Amino acid sequence: MNIYDFDGTIHRGDSSFAFYRYCLVRRPYIALLWPVQLLGVIAYLFRLIDLTKLKEFFYLYFRMIDAEKMARDFWEKDIPKNIYPWFYEYHQDDEVLVSASPEFFLRIACDKLGIRTLIASKIDPHTGKALGPNCTSREKKRQFLLAFPDAKPENSFFDKDKDLYVSELAKHKYRIVGGIPREQD
Repeated sequence: MNIYDFDGTIHRGDSSFAFYRYCLVRRPYIALLWPVQLLGVIAYLFRLIDLTKLKEFFYLYFRMIDAEKMARDFWEKDIPKNIYPWFYEYHQDDEVLVSASPEFFLRIACDKLGIRTLIASKIDPHTGKALGPNCTSREKKRQFLLAFPDAKPENSFFDKDKDLYVSELAKHKYRIVGGIPREQD
């Protein structure tokens, strides 16, 4: 079993921001939300809200678009150019993708990439509201262990230190540096 992070690991860069840019080009009126989204960033910086709430501010634009349809269109164009080639070399049937990005959004990418199991942040695609905690850092490990309490993953692939919590479950850990997996001690 392999465990993967997605953004910066399998996918070149942050797919949620790439999707936002994609939507902004096609639906420029979502920029009307910038003042409200900026208030969310300020509230987060002053520790008035947590990361889950900050993401709700960011995902407010889902209320103004058909996020599911646009996500399908986005992945048609994005996957061929932004999935690192190394992923296809390590791809297995029993792998698990664990990500902080929205579950409905990544489900489409996982289906296209042949990844059957996805653990991600549950976000309502119509409202942008969080339906659970943001699946990052320690939460990734907690959710993975809830789904696979007895699993002994062979490999873990990640790009940031916050992914070390779930990565510590694997026998081999690979940090993605410049799009290339490098084994860690």
